[in-house]
Amino acid sequence: MHHRGLKDSRKPPRQQKTLERVLSKAGLGSRGEARSWIHAGRVTVNGRRTENPDQWIDFHRDKVLFDGKPLEAQEKVYYLLYKPKGFLTTYKDPEGRPTVYDLLSGVDQFVSPIGRLDQDTSGLLLLTNDTQLGERLTNPDYKIPKTYLVKASTLLSDQQLDRLAKGVELSDGLTRPAIVTRLRDSGKYTHFELVITEGRNRQVRRMVEAVGAKVLKLVRTRIGPIGIGELEIGKFRELAGGELASLRRLAGLDKKAARGPNQRQ
Repeated sequence: MHHRGLKDSRKPPRQQKTLERVLSKAGLGSRGEARSWIHAGRVTVNGRRTENPDQWIDFHRDKVLFDGKPLEAQEKVYYLLYKPKGFLTTYKDPEGRPTVYDLLSGVDQFVSPIGRLDQDTSGLLLLTNDTQLGERLTNPDYKIPKTYLVKASTLLSDQQLDRLAKGVELSDGLTRPAIVTRLRDSGKYTHFELVITEGRNRQVRRMVEAVGAKVLKLVRTRIGPIGIGELEIGKFRELAGGELASLRRLAGLDKKAARGPNQRQ
């Protein structure tokens, strides 16, 4: 029974957030990762271990520890990694296979990948603890272009490449129009560049399979205006200020875009 005069716990004050969101906002990882850590008992609130990710936290009263350390907002960091083939885009692998985190020596803050590259795909991977930017860049509503170099298993006709450009039907729906550029035909293989604005699971491979071929090699070379450049495979670097600014503009996070009536905050 709800009594008048009692505070409604479903409507917390502004300074309160759920525990999973507190961890995520501190730049430790995604909300999904935060939930798993909480369920694993790695978080205490006021000295007591909690496994409830939906617990309300009051910043002025509650003391949150993660792995026994005080939870503090982390400085925002942004890295570009040239992911090699054979590395998983995950934090830990139960089978012990190498992950992209094995390549991030010297990075103190916890960073999450913006989107994923499958094990057999190499190329540009952005990692950050800026969850807002990460959410924008992976949200298909913002139509962030991603550029790939593709080596197909056969010679592709102009008609097949045109189908890729116009959109092909996959199990989860028709793909958006893409930009397709034939680079060269070598022997019995076609090499082409593909620019898409979606990020479905294994999308490029599935698109090529939909026109009757397979992908032999796949490299992501750009996300929006950010390219691999001269970075060596397996290496990483921080984003330059101009690169970060251009990404934020593209994601609608600069000051001018933030005032737009249709921008979500």
